[in-house]
Amino acid sequence: MKVMRGSARLILKLMGWKLLDLKQRPAKAVVIAYPHTSNWDFPLTLLALAALPFGAKWVGKDTLFRGMQGLIMRRLGGIPVSRRERNGFVARLAEEFRQREQFHLVIATEGTRRLQAGWKSGFYRIAMAAGVPVIMAVVDYPKREVGLLSSITLSGDEDADMSQIAACYDGRRGYCHELASPIRLV
Repeated sequence: MKVMRGSARLILKLMGWKLLDLKQRPAKAVVIAYPHTSNWDFPLTLLALAALPFGAKWVGKDTLFRGMQGLIMRRLGGIPVSRRERNGFVARLAEEFRQREQFHLVIATEGTRRLQAGWKSGFYRIAMAAGVPVIMAVVDYPKREVGLLSSITLSGDEDADMSQIAACYDGRRGYCHELASPIRLV
């Protein structure tokens, strides 16, 4: 892993990206990735995950996990989710958090690269059900920064929590900033 970590750090540096990390990372957390406006977000996020001593899993739409591609995605830490039906995904992941001493789960809050009315609430529901904090992660193209910004413990007051999250992302821009969804739950 150390070789892979060093290689990922070198690649990011050669590409002109600065890697961001927290001074102290909670042992368990839901990691939210925002903004998600480009296909380039995925490889940059995977590089950042490899560069950080992290071992995080990430959630992706189930269509990414078909056939041979699915084997690769799972090997890279992916967990498929069906967005078409309710299937107890939140409860299963909350239980996964309870059973592990360390677990970090990365979720793209918008659920797509297109402009939406707001964020999907799954990350919030998982963090509340598991009783774990939320870490804000970013791929900021103008600043050429990728990684972890801050963490908060959710209060259960969605408006207050989302205001705190929005403040953390203030001034952060994706590749296609006009496609970044407003920071609010829908």
